[in-house]
Amino acid sequence: MNDRALQDDVIRALADAPYRASAEWRGRGLVDAGKVERFARFLARHFYHERIVHFFKYSRALARVTARWPEAVLRQPGFDALLATAVLGERATAHAVARLVTAYVAGEEVPYHKDLLRYQEAMMVVEAGPRVWRDTGRDDDRPAVVPPPPPPPPPELVEGTELLELEYDLPTVLPQLLQPWTTPPEAPRRATRLIVARSRHGRVAVARASDAIASVVRFADGARTVDDLARAAGLRPGEIAATLRDLTEIGAVRFSTGS
Repeated sequence: MNDRALQDDVIRALADAPYRASAEWRGRGLVDAGKVERFARFLARHFYHERIVHFFKYSRALARVTARWPEAVLRQPGFDALLATAVLGERATAHAVARLVTAYVAGEEVPYHKDLLRYQEAMMVVEAGPRVWRDTGRDDDRPAVVPPPPPPPPPELVEGTELLELEYDLPTVLPQLLQPWTTPPEAPRRATRLIVARSRHGRVAVARASDAIASVVRFADGARTVDDLARAAGLRPGEIAATLRDLTEIGAVRFSTGS
């Protein structure tokens, strides 16, 4: 094993608890297992502290009235137990951490807090997972637009994309939560649908989802052609083209190559 491979192996052990506990890693006997475990847990706490503070910033602002700070979950037994299986940056671990935070800060001090927690959890989970760190031949962070016909390849929903059906209109209140206030700002109680998606580089986007977007999200399976998708979603050619364009721009849909 060369120096680069050894370095990559150590980094993997620090980030991946199941690998760190495996016979493959332990059999190498490279470093003291106790020291590696302590350092790995230190890294995990730092890694998820940053993400919790960022993605649960609205619940953090509400801690003035709830007295529950999202990052305090890092000191709870549930988080300690999670570290035994955590893989830093993996979507399943992000989901598990987000669920711990949601359970810890949940309350009824503001009517829309349940919706707010679903929104923040979705943001944290969607952001996780593999991504492209370098481009070859592209200098922006936008997915490719709809390829020109003929024929366009089948569109498919990008893994991790989430469609949220909320009871309150959160986008109207989110900016207010981060401003100075003495009583929590109110959110209009009206049904709101949001789509949360991530570009291949890890940029998370949130947009209001129309009925057309919701239909495409439901039927874009990588098997239906654009024409099939339009019929299934009940959209005219102009509507399906515009909807797919919007969804590819935020990273919610990509076009299957059939491979």
